[in-house]
Amino acid sequence: MSNQMWDERFAATAYVYGTEPNDLVRDEVGRIPPGRVLCLAEGEGRNAVFLASRGYEVTAVDFSRVGLDKAERLARDRGVRIAVIEADLATFDLGSAAWSGIVSIWAHTPPAIRKRVHAAIPNALQPGGILILEAYRPAQLALGTGGPKDVTLLPTLVELRTELVGLELVVAREVDREIHEGGGHKGPSATVQIVGRRP
Repeated sequence: MSNQMWDERFAATAYVYGTEPNDLVRDEVGRIPPGRVLCLAEGEGRNAVFLASRGYEVTAVDFSRVGLDKAERLARDRGVRIAVIEADLATFDLGSAAWSGIVSIWAHTPPAIRKRVHAAIPNALQPGGILILEAYRPAQLALGTGGPKDVTLLPTLVELRTELVGLELVVAREVDREIHEGGGHKGPSATVQIVGRRP
């Protein structure tokens, strides 16, 4: 899953995953305190732009320059501003007490990278800061309606509970739901959802 692959995927004029926010982000945004929000593996920017429209100071990080260019275009079209950072999550520094919110939607990375990022999140959030995360879980492979085809990239709820030690998990659940996010995610889906708070 190289940045070249994602550049090619995002090269289409249409937004692969649509322009509207993820359902969990839309439903849980009110939990995030005012301030700075970091969107991980943000791709074409739909969640970042939504958060900016709600008054947050948003930074979107992704390793696809093409995706980030589309994110900036969507922000301009919606009359909001976002900051973008082209970076690989394998080495990206999340900072310390830097964010009132961190959003991780479909940030499917190899386990070593995922564990590194998740270990950094509690310290990167300000006290009272909120993580909103949704990922496909292994049961998604049988559905084929989106997400990676490699089971090692699909975390379980048990794994996420272990990796996010240091957060109070306000929401931690496996969900079977219909997803309609552009042409990329469409149909019955098996996900895991986390809303965590730094004490």
